[in-house]
Amino acid sequence: MSVELCSLTLQRDDLTVANLISSGLFADGSAAVIVTGKELDAVGPTILATRSIFYPNTEEMMGWNVSEKGFRITLSPEVPVLIREHLGEGVDAFLSDQGYQRNDVKSWVLHTGGPKVLEATAAALDLHNGQLDASWDCLRKVGNLSSASVLVVLEDVMRNRRPEPGTLGILAAMGPGFCSELVLLQW
Repeated sequence: MSVELCSLTLQRDDLTVANLISSGLFADGSAAVIVTGKELDAVGPTILATRSIFYPNTEEMMGWNVSEKGFRITLSPEVPVLIREHLGEGVDAFLSDQGYQRNDVKSWVLHTGGPKVLEATAAALDLHNGQLDASWDCLRKVGNLSSASVLVVLEDVMRNRRPEPGTLGILAAMGPGFCSELVLLQW
């Protein structure tokens, strides 16, 4: 379960670009997923593998500084650059360790991030021709719900864009630190 109350971090007296962007980009929301064992006849994809990737020396790229006034966003304009430079190699190494290549993946469930993050993700993973439509549609409908976003995209894919049985997929989210969370799925 993910519950994000991004509006609690609003700093009314902070007129920095990072605060103004984050106040307009991040929304409150929640989402949950039920993960079961093989003994149940689940309706969703099977989780084949997971990986967490922390990018060294990126602690100041995205996160929060806590002060007597509350949480103050840290949001670097370099996040899309980091994604372009490192996400592809991280996904490729993860897939290789599982015996797959990127062209084996036909379903992409990716965190909405924001327009620049989605554009950087598409460039890093060489995704075109509607492969990120679910993420773009969810960004337009509900915005960036922080960690809950990827689960909203997963719901959209399960309801409206369900891949054929046996299709390999990647579910990926990015977050503070800076880090990536990757899940290899089989539909």
